Amino acid sequence: MAFTRATGKHRAPSRLTRRTASLAGAATLATTGVVGGLASPALAAEPLAATPEDTGLTQVISVETSLADEIADQAAAQREAAEEAAAKRRAAAKARAEAERRAEERARELREAEERAAREAERKRLNAYRLPVAGSHVTTGYQAGGALWSSGSHSGVDFRAPMGSSVVAVGAGTVVEAGWGGAYGNNVVIRMDDGTFTQYGHLSSVGVGVGQRVASGQQIGLSGSTGNSTGPHLHFEARTTAEYGSDIDPVAYLRSHGVGV
Repeated sequence: MAFTRATGKHRAPSRLTRRTASLAGAATLATTGVVGGLASPALAAEPLAATPEDTGLTQVISVETSLADEIADQAAAQREAAEEAAAKRRAAAKARAEAERRAEERARELREAEERAAREAERKRLNAYRLPVAGSHVTTGYQAGGALWSSGSHSGVDFRAPMGSSVVAVGAGTVVEAGWGGAYGNNVVIRMDDGTFTQYGHLSSVGVGVGQRVASGQQIGLSGSTGNSTGPHLHFEARTTAEYGSDIDPVAYLRSHGVGV
């Protein structure tokens, strides 16, 4: 009985179909040869050896192997590129982190330098010496002679100071005497941080107390004319001890501490 194909257009077998058919044919041929050899000893003596040219199997395997190698090479290249990109990202992140760390360290160093400079400026301000009456000058010098002084000579210097002028500590120290001082009138004696003593006499009022810590330039009282005085002024002494008679040249003392007199 004859079979006829239905009318209509039919596509030619695809390359994949033809390749599959070739493989199937080759496999059938190989199987047939084996089975035939087992079934017919006579034929087994002279097997039909299928050559690559006859089956096309070697060419197919070679093409498939080449394609697999190409895919593997592409995958390896992609992995290598991804690893390289990841390494670059890590390097960039590390560089950014290092730059940020250095910036923070630099900012910290600048802050510390500013703080040190501020502390040093404050230290200098606190330790700096100055005139006991701002903008004043000496009107009576050290060891000047005359009947005005019981010892026969001036144990300090007098600064021009109109009544009520602000009198300040010439440097930092601790008050050891504050109040009435006989011929000195209202007076203040300060033990300076360098171990010397300074005295401020004839004050109209005293603004500090014994034991009080004072800074350089801090107001300790107002000028006046109390005690043995002929008019408003400030009597200033520098001493090696708190006791009368240990006086030293006040002008030389102030100049040794950087004060222009």
